[in-house]
Amino acid sequence: DEAMARAAPLLRYLGKSVRHMGGPGAGQHTKMCNQILACNNMVGMAESLVYAKRAGLDPHAVIAAIGSGAAGSWAIHNLGPRAVNGDFAPGFMIEHMAKDLGIALDEADRMSLVLPGLGLARRLYSSLLKHGHGRDGTQALVLALEDTAKYLNDDP
Repeated sequence: DEAMARAAPLLRYLGKSVRHMGGPGAGQHTKMCNQILACNNMVGMAESLVYAKRAGLDPHAVIAAIGSGAAGSWAIHNLGPRAVNGDFAPGFMIEHMAKDLGIALDEADRMSLVLPGLGLARRLYSSLLKHGHGRDGTQALVLALEDTAKYLNDDP
């Protein structure tokens, strides 16, 4: 607590919200909680946009409709339109998210936790890494889902 009080003025320059989460490692675990939620939210956003496109809907109209309800999130409002427009410029790069998801999965394994949503997100982001999208923004996740949809609908 004393160290946190001494560091607080400096930490305020690094972010808007500074919280002391506990002893050693607690901050890292909190970051993993954030990344788990963010990546699963991104999977839902990407799936909904791919679904909207396949259903013949105007994805921008879908974002406006669902973004004002229970499904509203920072991702759908900020990254959804960019994904629809094919703008994959990074805010947070896929290669960094994939790294964080690996850390989170390793820690989950260490704690004997099974997190299937996290595993799915990791597989999708890993696919994008293999296809050269590591420096794209996380909204490029729509590419992995569109690719999967094409593969499943190919004629034998």
